[in-house]
Amino acid sequence: MSPTSDKAAAATESLRGGPRRRRVRSGVPLPLLFPALIGLAFLVVPLIALLVRTPWHSLPEQLTSPDVWQALRLSLICATAATAVSLVLGVPLAWLLARVEFPGRGLVRALVTLPLVLPPVVGGVALLMALGRNGIVGQWLDSWFGITLPFTTTGVVIAEAFVAMPFLVISVEGTLRAADPRYEEAATTLGASRFTAFRRVTLPLIAPGIAAGAVLAWARALGEFGATITFAGNFPGRTQTMPLAVYLALQSEPEAAIALSLVLLAVSIAVLAGLRDRWMSAG
Repeated sequence: MSPTSDKAAAATESLRGGPRRRRVRSGVPLPLLFPALIGLAFLVVPLIALLVRTPWHSLPEQLTSPDVWQALRLSLICATAATAVSLVLGVPLAWLLARVEFPGRGLVRALVTLPLVLPPVVGGVALLMALGRNGIVGQWLDSWFGITLPFTTTGVVIAEAFVAMPFLVISVEGTLRAADPRYEEAATTLGASRFTAFRRVTLPLIAPGIAAGAVLAWARALGEFGATITFAGNFPGRTQTMPLAVYLALQSEPEAAIALSLVLLAVSIAVLAGLRDRWMSAG
């Protein structure tokens, strides 16, 4: 083989991302470095300020107060319940979007992901219009079954699931698209039903994606504020979750608000640490 052919083969292998691919090491252009450092400072400095202004001397007292534990307990329960709802409804929805061709699938996907960009307060108003006592669905729930959802703990779960489910759907759908559908087809060829193939073959394959999506949904539900306060209100012991407690404490007890914020920051860091391997492998 001629030297020219060797160089062409090496170039082709490099473009394909083969074993000869090497990282390009070069200097960082100053027009990119300066705004990059400003962006990093913009994201990091507020977190450092939170740690600096934390009242460490009174932190144990702040975190052991009954109000904090009440809000934390309610937050954990509601976020876990919202994640369970997201799993039950979101995994089949992700499978539908990833595996089934039907007219308007792109529109359905856009509607599913809409809560990601929708202002949470607007989501809360939409939930009120749908599930409130005078809502298009809520009025029938109230008149037929006597069920009232707004301003209840169940309302908190619904609001959190509404904003958190798209995170799980996106994660699971991406994992399903990366999984080879021929395993399912082989199982159905051997006599398994579509549901059995999904349960025995597909679910084990996409389990890491489901776990990652569930963690993201749980973290998003734990930090939900706008839809919760709009649809469920801010009643201590019933609908006051940690973000709402932070908002209320900031008006009268800034130190308590900082302590509560520190708890949510610790949870967020734990979530990032749990998903680190998945993101690093994706990079």
